[in-house]
Amino acid sequence: MSISSKEMAKIAYHALSDKKAENIQIIDISGISVLADYFVIADGTNQNQIEAMRDAVEEALYKAGVQVKQVEGNRSSSWLLMDYGEIIVHVFSKEDRLFYDLERIWGDGKFMDPADLEQ
Repeated sequence: MSISSKEMAKIAYHALSDKKAENIQIIDISGISVLADYFVIADGTNQNQIEAMRDAVEEALYKAGVQVKQVEGNRSSSWLLMDYGEIIVHVFSKEDRLFYDLERIWGDGKFMDPADLEQ
Protein backbone atom coordinates (compact mmCIF):
# COMPACT_ATOMS: atom_id res chain seq x y z
CA MET A 1 0.00 0.00 0.00
CA SER A 2 1.37 3.38 -0.96
CA ILE A 3 0.10 6.58 0.62
CA SER A 4 0.85 10.17 -0.31
CA SER A 5 3.25 12.35 1.61
CA LYS A 6 0.32 14.58 2.54
CA GLU A 7 -1.49 11.59 4.06
CA MET A 8 1.70 10.64 5.92
CA ALA A 9 1.93 14.18 7.36
CA LYS A 10 -1.73 13.96 8.39
CA ILE A 11 -1.18 10.65 10.19
CA ALA A 12 1.90 12.02 11.97
CA TYR A 13 0.01 15.18 12.96
CA HIS A 14 -2.86 13.20 14.48
CA ALA A 15 -0.48 10.83 16.31
CA LEU A 16 1.35 13.80 17.84
CA SER A 17 -1.91 15.54 18.69
CA ASP A 18 -3.21 12.39 20.42
CA LYS A 19 -0.16 12.53 22.71
CA LYS A 20 -0.83 16.19 23.55
CA ALA A 21 2.16 17.48 21.58
CA GLU A 22 2.47 21.24 21.72
CA ASN A 23 2.92 23.77 18.93
CA ILE A 24 2.58 21.27 16.08
CA GLN A 25 3.68 22.84 12.80
CA ILE A 26 3.44 21.36 9.33
CA ILE A 27 5.70 22.93 6.72
CA ASP A 28 5.40 22.04 3.04
CA ILE A 29 9.01 22.18 1.83
CA SER A 30 8.40 20.37 -1.47
CA GLY A 31 8.92 23.53 -3.48
CA ILE A 32 12.20 24.50 -1.83
CA SER A 33 13.99 21.26 -0.96
CA VAL A 34 14.65 17.76 -2.20
CA LEU A 35 14.98 16.46 1.38
CA ALA A 36 11.28 15.78 1.82
CA ASP A 37 7.82 17.11 1.02
CA TYR A 38 6.84 17.98 4.60
CA PHE A 39 8.37 18.72 7.98
CA VAL A 40 6.15 17.98 10.95
CA ILE A 41 7.53 19.72 14.04
CA ALA A 42 6.29 19.46 17.62
CA ASP A 43 7.52 19.81 21.16
CA GLY A 44 6.83 18.00 24.37
CA THR A 45 6.96 19.03 27.99
CA ASN A 46 9.15 16.21 29.31
CA GLN A 47 11.20 13.20 28.25
CA ASN A 48 8.39 10.71 28.80
CA GLN A 49 6.07 12.70 26.56
CA ILE A 50 8.74 13.03 23.85
CA GLU A 51 9.19 9.24 23.87
CA ALA A 52 5.42 8.69 23.76
CA MET A 53 5.15 11.07 20.79
CA ARG A 54 7.87 9.17 18.94
CA ASP A 55 6.22 5.83 19.65
CA ALA A 56 2.80 7.12 18.56
CA VAL A 57 4.12 8.43 15.23
CA GLU A 58 6.05 5.24 14.53
CA GLU A 59 3.06 3.04 15.35
CA ALA A 60 0.54 5.10 13.36
CA LEU A 61 2.70 5.26 10.25
CA TYR A 62 3.66 1.59 10.56
CA LYS A 63 -0.05 0.68 10.65
CA ALA A 64 -0.45 2.75 7.46
CA GLY A 65 2.29 0.66 5.84
CA VAL A 66 5.11 3.19 6.17
CA GLN A 67 8.44 2.22 7.70
CA VAL A 68 10.80 4.74 9.24
CA LYS A 69 13.99 4.99 7.19
CA GLN A 70 16.18 6.49 9.87
CA VAL A 71 15.87 7.87 13.39
CA GLU A 72 18.35 10.35 14.83
CA GLY A 73 18.41 10.64 18.60
CA ASN A 74 17.75 8.03 21.24
CA ARG A 75 15.37 7.51 24.11
CA SER A 76 17.15 10.14 26.22
CA SER A 77 17.51 12.75 23.47
CA SER A 78 15.75 16.08 23.65
CA TRP A 79 15.44 16.20 19.84
CA LEU A 80 14.33 13.26 17.73
CA LEU A 81 14.32 13.23 13.95
CA MET A 82 12.28 10.54 12.23
CA ASP A 83 12.93 10.30 8.50
CA TYR A 84 10.15 8.71 6.48
CA GLY A 85 11.51 9.81 3.12
CA GLU A 86 8.65 12.03 2.02
CA ILE A 87 8.16 13.50 5.49
CA ILE A 88 10.51 14.25 8.35
CA VAL A 89 9.11 14.43 11.87
CA HIS A 90 11.00 16.51 14.44
CA VAL A 91 10.13 16.08 18.12
CA PHE A 92 11.82 18.52 20.48
CA SER A 93 12.00 19.60 24.06
CA LYS A 94 10.77 23.19 24.32
CA GLU A 95 14.29 24.48 24.92
CA ASP A 96 15.83 22.69 21.92
CA ARG A 97 13.02 23.78 19.66
CA LEU A 98 13.66 27.42 20.53
CA PHE A 99 17.40 26.93 20.07
CA TYR A 100 17.26 25.24 16.65
CA ASP A 101 14.31 27.34 15.40
CA LEU A 102 13.54 25.22 12.33
CA GLU A 103 10.54 27.39 11.54
CA ARG A 104 12.87 30.32 10.90
CA ILE A 105 15.38 28.24 8.92
CA TRP A 106 12.62 26.76 6.73
CA GLY A 107 10.57 29.96 6.66
CA ASP A 108 10.44 29.87 2.85
CA GLY A 109 8.27 26.76 3.07
CA LYS A 110 4.48 26.86 3.15
CA PHE A 111 3.17 26.71 6.71
CA MET A 112 0.04 24.63 6.65
CA ASP A 113 -3.04 24.63 8.80
CA PRO A 114 -3.91 21.08 9.91
CA ALA A 115 -7.22 21.50 8.07
CA ASP A 116 -5.20 21.76 4.83
CA LEU A 117 -4.21 18.11 5.30
CA GLU A 118 -7.87 17.06 5.23
CA GLN A 119 -8.41 18.33 1.69
